[in-house]
Amino acid sequence: MTETESILASIDEKSVRYLDAADRIWEFAETRFQETKSAALLCEILKREGFQVETGVAGMDTAFIAAYGGGKPVIALLGEYDALSSLSQEPCVAEKKPLVQGANGHGCGHNALGVASLAAAIALKDYLKETGGCGTVKYYGCPAEEGGGGKVFMARDHLFDGLDTAITWHPGDLNRVMASGTLANIETYFVFSGTSSHAASDPHLGRSALDAAELMDVGVNFLREHVMQDARMHYAVTDSGGVSPNVVQAKAEVLSLLRAPTIPQVREIYDRVCDIAKGAALMTETQVEMIPDGGTADLVPNDTLGKVMQEVMEELGGPVFSEEDQAFAREIEKTLTPEQKAACLGRFDQKTAERLKSCALAEFVMPYHPTEKATPFSTDVGDVSWKVPTVQLTAATQALGTPGHSWQIVSQGKSGISHTGMLYAGKVMALTGLRLFQKPELCEQAKEELKERLNGEPYDCLIPEGFQPHASR
Repeated sequence: MTETESILASIDEKSVRYLDAADRIWEFAETRFQETKSAALLCEILKREGFQVETGVAGMDTAFIAAYGGGKPVIALLGEYDALSSLSQEPCVAEKKPLVQGANGHGCGHNALGVASLAAAIALKDYLKETGGCGTVKYYGCPAEEGGGGKVFMARDHLFDGLDTAITWHPGDLNRVMASGTLANIETYFVFSGTSSHAASDPHLGRSALDAAELMDVGVNFLREHVMQDARMHYAVTDSGGVSPNVVQAKAEVLSLLRAPTIPQVREIYDRVCDIAKGAALMTETQVEMIPDGGTADLVPNDTLGKVMQEVMEELGGPVFSEEDQAFAREIEKTLTPEQKAACLGRFDQKTAERLKSCALAEFVMPYHPTEKATPFSTDVGDVSWKVPTVQLTAATQALGTPGHSWQIVSQGKSGISHTGMLYAGKVMALTGLRLFQKPELCEQAKEELKERLNGEPYDCLIPEGFQPHASR
């Protein structure tokens, strides 16, 4: 048996355990920094496999690092396991049907994400054990990717220092190497405080915090015309001050999420939004406090590692789905609007779009297509990529065109579609790690590339010193 065959056999032989773990994490559906059961399950499996596990790292109860082996190269697999709020959904049905109204659900597929990385780490451990080879494999249990930025705290505490490469993936609707950057972001609460009064008899004595919050949002909306095209500005009014219209609201709160291609660009936009908030407070004679909630760096792609992973994917081929999976994907496809379907195909050139028109599930590997243009989303993997050469893929775990953070993803998260894509991703990551163990000079080339891309620019952590992880305000 070749080393490649041994890696694939390791994942196949333990696949039942992996599928069970992914399904259980789907059922736990724990949101940021509250993934107690999910983290415990992953740690239990890793300990059973002979890893040394350190829990509670970087001040996060649900973060951990598991290690096996010794010496160089040191290759890390990154795992996530947090869910999203209010996305409860029955599994394997093509209609919106919450299990528990208002409860959580895995609307980004992180139940599969963490387990595929686990499978890859264990397969590489088996390789090191069987061959007696030199090297270290680490699994990073990373909580709170959705808004909490667990990896950012790890990066701030230097927990990625000393790694040679980091490998990860994300569930999606295509099979490809992610060869572009992502947007940096800053998330902040703007808390307005005013003076309450009777809105009918004494309105002149009140100072409305809600007025301030609304004026801030109007100001930010006017700002949209005057920032770079690739910037994104999102907000939610998380506290409107109460439900009584005959009371001048003394408190209101806006949660702002700002994105831009680079850290300096998002910092500049953040400063302008802060000025708008201060202006809103001045206009309403209220006060405003800015409370940080998180921030992530832009992702630095690595072409050296990307080409290694692409070669692995092309040799392995794409995932092969069953007829049952194909039928379920067709049912999910029927729930998509014409606009969603058009937006999906609009991501590609005409030739690729024509090929995908007849697909409910992607079973082929997309061509390698590195680009300097950032993909318009954010991830705390970005902070890792500033510290160590990082590579990731997407694998098809859902019907083509499935919208992100949706009930459709939750429904598919416990299906054969997700299971097949998850095991495929585990194999790609494990085989990528195998090639780096076999040719450690590739790690050095990747480090040189990262050094050239950064061009002396130091890592700038977007969460302030002293800021601690928290589940919610």
